[in-house]
Amino acid sequence: MDVAYIVRQVIISAIPILIAIVVHEVAHGYVAFKLGDPTAKMLGRLTLNPLAHIDPFGTILMPIMLFVFTNGQFVFGYAKPVPINPRNFRNPKRDMALSAAGGPGSNILLALLSVILLKYVIVPSSVLVPEEVTAKVLKPVVMMLTAGVSVNVILASFNLIPIPPLDGGRVLMGFLPYRQSEALGKIEPFGMIVVLVLVATGLAGYVVRPLVTLFLGLIGIF
Repeated sequence: MDVAYIVRQVIISAIPILIAIVVHEVAHGYVAFKLGDPTAKMLGRLTLNPLAHIDPFGTILMPIMLFVFTNGQFVFGYAKPVPINPRNFRNPKRDMALSAAGGPGSNILLALLSVILLKYVIVPSSVLVPEEVTAKVLKPVVMMLTAGVSVNVILASFNLIPIPPLDGGRVLMGFLPYRQSEALGKIEPFGMIVVLVLVATGLAGYVVRPLVTLFLGLIGIF
C-alpha cells in the first residue's frame, strides 16, 4: 500500500467530499423550506458552514476509512440529517419525496459545475499562465474538481438506492400508492442495516453502478 499516495488522495478528496455532503443536506432543507417547512431554517441548518452539519463519524471517519480500505474506489459519507417536518407540507407524501430528491439533485449539479469549470475555465487558463502557476495552483485544482465529479456522482447514486432512510427510498415512497408506501416505510428502522448488507455483498453495485454510468454520461455531454 502506497501510504504517500493515499495521504495525497485523502487531502485532495477531503474538500470535495465535505462540500458534497454539506450541499446535499442543505438542499434537503432548502427544498423543504420552499415547500412550506421552515424547520431547517429555524434551526440554522440552511447554511453552508460545515460546522452546522458535520457528523464526526459520517463526515470525517467513514469517508477516510472507505477511501483507504477500497484504495480510493468507493467513498461515502453523511452529515447530520437536516430536520424536516412533513406536517408543514401541503402534500406531505409528494413534498417529502421532492425534499429527498433535492439532495442527490444538488450533487449532480455540483458534478456538472465541476466539469464546466474544468472544461471552460481551468483548461483554457492553463495555456495563459506560467508553467509554475499551472503546476502549483491549477494542477491541484484540477485534481480536486476531478475528485468532485466522482464524489458527487457516487454520493448521488448511492443515496438513490430505493430503501428508506436513503433518499431513493423516500422518493419511491412518494410515487407508490399509499398502502405500498406505508409498507416500504416500515423498513426504515432497519434500512441502514439492509443497505450495509447490500454493500458488503456487492448487491448495492447493481443499483449504484448503472446510475453512476448514467449520470457520468449525461454530465459528459457538457
